[in-house]
Amino acid sequence: MEERENRKVHQVQEIKSFRELLKKMEKEYGKNTAFKYKKEPSAKEPQFIEKTYQEFVNDIKALSTGLLDMGLENKRVIVVSNNRYEWCTTYLAVTTGNMVIVPLDRALPEGEMKTLIEKSEAEAVVFEKKFKEIMIEMKQNQNNNLKTLICMDDEENSEIEKYSDILKKGYQLLENGSNQYENIKIDNHKMAIMLFTSGTTNLPKAVMLSQENICANITAIATWVKLYQTDTLLSFLPMHHTFECTITFLYGLYWGASIAFCDGLKYIQKNLQEYKISVFVAVPLVLETMYKKIQKAIAEKGKTKLIHTMSKISNCLLKCKIDLRKVFFKQVLDNFGGNLRVVLYGAAPMNKETIIGYNNLGIDLIQGYGLTETSPVIACETDREKRPGSVGLPLINLQVKIDNPNEEGVGEIVVKGPSVMLGYYKNEEETKKSLKDGWFYTGDYGYLDKDEFLYVTGRKKDVIVLRNGKNVYPQEIEFLINKIPYIVESLVYQREQSNTDTMLCAKIVYDEQLIKENLGEKTEKNIKKLFGRK
Repeated sequence: MEERENRKVHQVQEIKSFRELLKKMEKEYGKNTAFKYKKEPSAKEPQFIEKTYQEFVNDIKALSTGLLDMGLENKRVIVVSNNRYEWCTTYLAVTTGNMVIVPLDRALPEGEMKTLIEKSEAEAVVFEKKFKEIMIEMKQNQNNNLKTLICMDDEENSEIEKYSDILKKGYQLLENGSNQYENIKIDNHKMAIMLFTSGTTNLPKAVMLSQENICANITAIATWVKLYQTDTLLSFLPMHHTFECTITFLYGLYWGASIAFCDGLKYIQKNLQEYKISVFVAVPLVLETMYKKIQKAIAEKGKTKLIHTMSKISNCLLKCKIDLRKVFFKQVLDNFGGNLRVVLYGAAPMNKETIIGYNNLGIDLIQGYGLTETSPVIACETDREKRPGSVGLPLINLQVKIDNPNEEGVGEIVVKGPSVMLGYYKNEEETKKSLKDGWFYTGDYGYLDKDEFLYVTGRKKDVIVLRNGKNVYPQEIEFLINKIPYIVESLVYQREQSNTDTMLCAKIVYDEQLIKENLGEKTEKNIKKLFGRK
C-alpha cells in the first residue's frame, strides 16, 4: 500500500459521511448545475429542467425534514423508480436523516419485489406511479412492516402520500425554525444502505453498507481518476446498482459535475448529443455496440482506410505530446455529442480492439472491478496508468491478495479495507463464509502481476476442472469467442463424457442481421458451418 501511495495521481479531500458530501457540494459548487433532465421525456418538445447544487441540497434537507416529521428516523425506506431527480433526493434525504435507504430494482418481477419488501422490513417506500398497485397491496398485507407509501408522481389516493406534499411540508417546517434535521447525530459506521444481491441461482442476500464504506470508496477512486466541474455525466445504468449509484451519482457530485438522465437504451446516442455528455459510465456490451455502429457508418462512407491512416498519424503525434485527435476525428466524435472524453466501465472484459479504437478517437476508456459488497470498486485503471487486460490497480486504501494461488499465481481474490461491507443482514452463515478476519472473499479468481495490476480470470464457482487437474475459466474462452465477427455473446459450459475427459461446449448467439448485410442470406446450416460447427 505504501508503493501505491507514491503512485497517487490526485490529491483529494477526504469525506467520511454523506453530510460531509452535502457540505462540500454546498460550499464549493452551490451555483453549478447538478442535474439536467426533461420534465416529460416522451413529449415531442420536452421541457428541459436544470437544478443547481444549492437547490438540490435545499430539497434534500426539506424532504428529510418532512420524512422525519412523519416519524421515520431510524426506519428503513425503500426507493424504486427509473433514474430521476426524485430518486437522488430520496437517497440522500433518507441517509442524511438517520434512516436506512433500500434501493430496489425497478425491473424485478412482482413476486420477487414483494419478497424483498418483506425481507427489508422497511416501513416506508418512495416509488413512481407504475408501482402504485403493488405498494397498496403490500401495505394492506399483514406479512410486512410497510405503513407509509410515498409516490413521486402526483397520484390522488387515500392510501398514498405525495412526494411533493412532503417536500412542501419540509420547507414549511424549516421556515418555521425546525432544527430536527440539523440536530441529528449519525453513526457513519452503522448500516445506512441495504442492497440486495442478484438472486439468479439462490435467494438474494441483503448487503449492509455504511456511509463510511461508500465515502471511503469515493475518496479512494478520486485519487486515481479525476472529474471536472465542467463535466456532464449521463446516468444510464439503473441507479439501484452500486456501480451506477456510487460512480455516476455520488462520485459525480463529489467533483461538482452535472448529471443528466438517459431516456432509455435506444436514446443513448441522442442523449449524448443533446446533453453534450463528456463522461459516460457503461458496461462493455453497450460500448461495443456503439463502436460497431460507428465503424459501420465509417465503412458505408468509404472512409475506413482514411480513418486508419489518420489514427497512425495522430498516434505518432501523441508521442511528441501533440494531441490532434479531436480535430482529426471531429465528424466521428460528433456522433457522441462532440464532448465525450472518458468512459468508465466495468462488469465484464472489453475487447482490446474496441479499447484501442476508442482511444484512437480521443476517448479515454477506464476499466474498474468490484462488487456490491465492496461499495463497489476494488481496483481500477488510473488517469496515468493503464494496462489492457487487467482491471487496474487496487484502490489506495485497500489491501488485495490472492488466496491459495496455483502454480500460475491464480487464486481467489480477497480484499480488506474501509469499503468492505458490514456483512449480510440476518445471514450469519453467509457472512462467515465471505468475511474472515476482516478479509472479504470475492468468489472471483484472478492474479496480480509484478506491478500490482489485478487480473480477473473468472468466478470461482464457474471454474471447470479437467480430469488432469487443469483449471479452465469459461469467461476467458467466452471473451475470445465474442471477438469473432458476427457473434453477439456466448456461454461456455462443460459436458462430462463417460470414457474420456470433460468436453467443453459453447452456446453462441449470432447477429443474424449483420450476417445478412455482409454475407447475404444464410441458412442455419451455413451459419453453423461459418462458425466451424458440423
